[in-house]
Amino acid sequence: MQVRLRLLIIAWLAIWSVLGLARENGAVDWVLAADLPHEARQTLTLIKDGGPFPYARDGIVFGNYEKRLPLRQRGYYHEYTVKTPNRRDRGPRRIVAGREDEYYYTDDHYRSFRRIRE
Repeated sequence: MQVRLRLLIIAWLAIWSVLGLARENGAVDWVLAADLPHEARQTLTLIKDGGPFPYARDGIVFGNYEKRLPLRQRGYYHEYTVKTPNRRDRGPRRIVAGREDEYYYTDDHYRSFRRIRE
């Protein structure tokens, strides 16, 4: 019984590690910076210039809880608000910046991402 349980656990860990690796190397859609909405291009410029940012929560750590971006250690990603016209709140649009100068755009509040190609 213990042997079967151990084998089951090992198999489960192996499957999940392979799936995690596949997600790590998985394809992410791309978007050209020139094709982003004007507000996203403005936010991207602010990020690269180090601010100042219009929203208090800009620059906070992005947890990647949905695991839609490549898996990295906590603190690797930071998120920034992209103003959404005709919205009084922060809206659904964000740019997530990785420590190695990669940028991801979402316009549906983290349900999907496209890596920004400049």
